Amino acid sequence: MVLQTGPCEPWPIEPCCELPDDEALVTKWQTVASFLLWSLSGRRYGPSCPVTVRPCRRQCMDSFPYPVQWGAAGPWIPYKGVDGAWRNASVCGCRSDCSCTELCEVKLEGPVFDIVEVDVDGVVLAGGGVDYRVDAPGLLVRTDGECWPDCQDMAAPAGTDGTFTVTYRWGLPLDAAATAAVSELTCHLLKGCSPGSCGCKANKNVTRLNRQGFDMELADPTLIYSEGRTGLPLADAWLHAVNPYRLTSPSRVYSVDYKRPRVTTWP
Repeated sequence: MVLQTGPCEPWPIEPCCELPDDEALVTKWQTVASFLLWSLSGRRYGPSCPVTVRPCRRQCMDSFPYPVQWGAAGPWIPYKGVDGAWRNASVCGCRSDCSCTELCEVKLEGPVFDIVEVDVDGVVLAGGGVDYRVDAPGLLVRTDGECWPDCQDMAAPAGTDGTFTVTYRWGLPLDAAATAAVSELTCHLLKGCSPGSCGCKANKNVTRLNRQGFDMELADPTLIYSEGRTGLPLADAWLHAVNPYRLTSPSRVYSVDYKRPRVTTWP
C-alpha cells in the first residue's frame, strides 16, 4: 500500500459553534482537526486518496492445502461422496469454504472504502454490483460471468489492451460519532487559532495554583497529549471507543506467499 500521510479530504462536520464567514479559514482548521483525529485513531479511517493498483488474480492452487501441482493432479481432484460414488472436485476458480460455485476474485489491501474504477483491456466495468462487488476482507469479486485476467502486460500503460487496473479508496467509513468528534475539535481550534482570538499558544505547565487561600487543580496538558488525547470530551470519547489501546497504525499480517498488487509510483 502506498504510504498515506493523512486523509485525502477534510472529514465532514456539523458545527457546534458559530463559524466565521471565512470559508477558507474554516476549511483549514477542519483539515487540521481531521488529520489529528486520523492520526490518533490509528490511521485507519478514510477515505484515502484514490490509488490505482494492478493486481494479480488469485490462482486456484494458492489456497489448496495439499501439494498438488499443475500437470500432476490437474485442476480436478477425485473424491468419494457419501453415496459411494467417485466424483471430481474442481480446485480451479478459487471456491471459498462456504461457496458451491467458483469465484473469480482479486485481493485488495484494505479496508476498501469504495471502488472508483475497474478497467480491463481499456474497458471500464460497471460498478454498483453489476460487474463486480467487494467482499470482506478486500476481495474484489467478478459477478458478470467473466473472470479477471490471469496475467497482464505490466510494461503497457494502464488503460490499454492487455492491462488490468483497479482504482479505489481505502479506510474505515466515518460514522456520526466521528463527525461529532471532528466538529468539536474544529470549533476548538477555530476559537483558539483564528485571527483576533487569543491565538494558539503553548500551554503553561501549571497543574496546581494557590492564591490567597484558594486552591485550583489543573490538568497537565503534556500528560493529556502524551496519552493520545485532545482534552475535549466528545473527541476523547470517540478516540477511546475506536482506539482503546492507542495504536499508532493499523495492524498488518505478512505472508511470503501473498502477491501484493503492483502500484506505479512514478512517473
